[in-house]
Amino acid sequence: QVVSRFNRLRQDQRGLASKAAELELELNEHTLVIETLREVDPTRKCFRMVGGVLVERTVKEVLPALESNREQISKLIEALAQQLQAKGRELSEFRERHNIRLVGEDDPKSAPRDGPEGGKGGPGGVLVS
Repeated sequence: QVVSRFNRLRQDQRGLASKAAELELELNEHTLVIETLREVDPTRKCFRMVGGVLVERTVKEVLPALESNREQISKLIEALAQQLQAKGRELSEFRERHNIRLVGEDDPKSAPRDGPEGGKGGPGGVLVS
């Protein structure tokens, strides 16, 4: 039961990290499109995918919507980062409480090794910037 809960916590943490990475890519795409459209004539036609349907609009209609979406995505990324940190703390506390060590992991009482395995930060090797 302890192992299954631990694995579920790790899976939740991986899911949050995956979603955050996906949203980062989407944020970068939005930023790239916004920068490109700012240099274009506002009355120029452009096309936008809305619910799987390609819709014709003008640049001046699309640009504010893209900027709004970018704001929402960045807020979502911040919220996911906070959830990821909380899940990491929960996972660390659970590991300490139940004295869980992963296969190939050094004894926590011994000094960290040099090299790729030594000095890893955070639970599960997840980096948050």
